[in-house]
Amino acid sequence: QQFSVCLTVVFLLQLAAGVLGFVFSDKARGKVSEIINGAIVHYRDDLDLQNLIDFGQKEFSCCGGVSYKDWSQNMYFNCTASNPSRERCAVPFSCCLHRAGQAVINTMCGHGMQARGYLEASAFIHTNGCIDKLVNWTHSNLFLLGGITLGLALPQV
Repeated sequence: QQFSVCLTVVFLLQLAAGVLGFVFSDKARGKVSEIINGAIVHYRDDLDLQNLIDFGQKEFSCCGGVSYKDWSQNMYFNCTASNPSRERCAVPFSCCLHRAGQAVINTMCGHGMQARGYLEASAFIHTNGCIDKLVNWTHSNLFLLGGITLGLALPQV
């Protein structure tokens, strides 16, 4: 009987999370922005976080939160004259456009990109941010995500 009660509570929590996700989608977008911008600030601090960001930027063909200029929030990529880093005004290599048949990845391909204008930089890197791409992906896969959630919830009933 305890198992049934626990299962019912978990089911109701999943149901509530799904409903709240639809109702508060604007707040969810704000939270996603907050998380991505925080991750940009700590990009070089944690190797796992760095790999996650690189994977996301490559997978969604994007760079930064709103745009590639967001990388200036990171102390290593900050584009101010007082920044002594070799990576000043750069973006991570995961922002770079990769040519078909390119055997070796140039990890310095994002060097100096923040100092360039949007159109000039777009020839070398993805200039659009990841927040919109992630939100659009979530919206386009909402039925799939809902189906998975329903598939997990039905056996609990």
